[in-house]
Amino acid sequence: MSENWTRRQLLQRSGTAAAAAAGLGLVACGTSNAARTGRAATSNLLQHFVSRPDLTPPKVSLIHAGPQGKLQYLFLGVAQSGPGNGGAMIMNTDGQLIWFDPDSPGQSKMDFQCQSYQGKPVLTWFQGKVVAGGHGEGVGVVANSSYQTVAVIDAHDGLKVDLHDFVVTPRGTALVTAFRTLDDFDLSSLGGPKKGWLLAGVAQEIDIATGKLLFQWDSLDHVGLPESYLKYTGDRKSNGAKPFDYFHINSIAEYDDEHLMIGARNTWCVYLVKRSTGAIVWRLNGKYTDFTMGPGSRFYWQHDARWHGDGVLTVFDDGALPKEEPESRALILNVDTNAMLVTLTRAYTHPGVPVLARAMGNAQLLPDGRMFVGWGTNPYFSEFAPDGKLILGGELVRGDPTYRSFIGDWTGRPVEPPAVAVRRRGGGATVYASWNGATEVARWTVLAGRSHASMTQVGSAPWAGFETAIPVSSSGPYFAVQPADAAGRVLSRSAPVRMA
Repeated sequence: MSENWTRRQLLQRSGTAAAAAAGLGLVACGTSNAARTGRAATSNLLQHFVSRPDLTPPKVSLIHAGPQGKLQYLFLGVAQSGPGNGGAMIMNTDGQLIWFDPDSPGQSKMDFQCQSYQGKPVLTWFQGKVVAGGHGEGVGVVANSSYQTVAVIDAHDGLKVDLHDFVVTPRGTALVTAFRTLDDFDLSSLGGPKKGWLLAGVAQEIDIATGKLLFQWDSLDHVGLPESYLKYTGDRKSNGAKPFDYFHINSIAEYDDEHLMIGARNTWCVYLVKRSTGAIVWRLNGKYTDFTMGPGSRFYWQHDARWHGDGVLTVFDDGALPKEEPESRALILNVDTNAMLVTLTRAYTHPGVPVLARAMGNAQLLPDGRMFVGWGTNPYFSEFAPDGKLILGGELVRGDPTYRSFIGDWTGRPVEPPAVAVRRRGGGATVYASWNGATEVARWTVLAGRSHASMTQVGSAPWAGFETAIPVSSSGPYFAVQPADAAGRVLSRSAPVRMA
């Protein structure tokens, strides 16, 4: 994890100070208007809903640059870096919010995505605290299509699930990362103390249904300190901030039934590991690579190494921190394990303004050959055609990073009822209807009456986004709403509310 950037800083990096002011909605004015300007700027960065005033997610700006694919939903685990909520967000590719689950105090949701568990689509995410130095201490959460938690994954051996990776396998297990802190590790080879402060990277495979630990791998059993590119800057007594994170595990994935692929940021390396023994079969990239790295195939401080079979490996090449490249890249690599040669198939860079991710980021290779990229500590995500042309561009206007960003299919059927709010207006009322997480609503019907038992239909309107405003001529005073799908089937009904 890296420092949080304000919206102004992000815009100044990609343009002028004037552009930054324009992006914030700021104007030249006297000091007496400063407070009002600040409130307006904050409002311009957040979404607000009359029926759900508890939800204030950041606004997201989309650019459609090419024909859309079949995948309709974006999955963003939004970090909080200012006013409003951070949390798990689903939105459609038209830019409409679908579901938002805000973070609670001291608990962040990260690595939010859609996976498959027991043959059904589920939502998964890390939930916990983010520790100084860039790792997490928490649990893995699995939720069904009704947004109900069906499993919580705890790490074993006294460790906590880390934020970097949580993969649900076809066999119903969870692959998770974790960090182990050692207080008495010998760092004298680096000029440090014999009892130094060190972080090791740990990978675990856990059966989701039973919670049983099936596999554990510790970097210190297989990877030595000389492999690290991170410079040792002192021990706990001298800097007081964080242990020496020589490895920094940040991805774990299945290679085949007998092997796992483990990625480490600070060794610039991807390791093929035997499940039965934990032994390293080969190293790809890094100081001791077993492969010849062809032109453009080397990567630095990488994230999200994923094996796709048939020699295809994707990696998000951060290129920093410290800076090793002018901009970050999402890479498709060809891995020839017979010739032990890695070649570059394609590299994707951020269109328009170059970006360099200080940390985080992902490269999601889609089944039809498209590439979806989350740009790490930058507030951007992009979808590319197989030939590299931009299809969809997005930006979180508050300047938040998302750690990873994903695109996919989703059908949400919430168990909680719809929400409704009513505001009086001349000649009747305006009814505000929303249903957090529902993807099948095509139309809203408004019911009103003088009591709970005497309500009848007084108006309707097509679904118009997360919240639909519906003007009606009735004065109620009791109102409720019913969502219906495209076939006209009523899906649920809100509790009645009384207009003040």
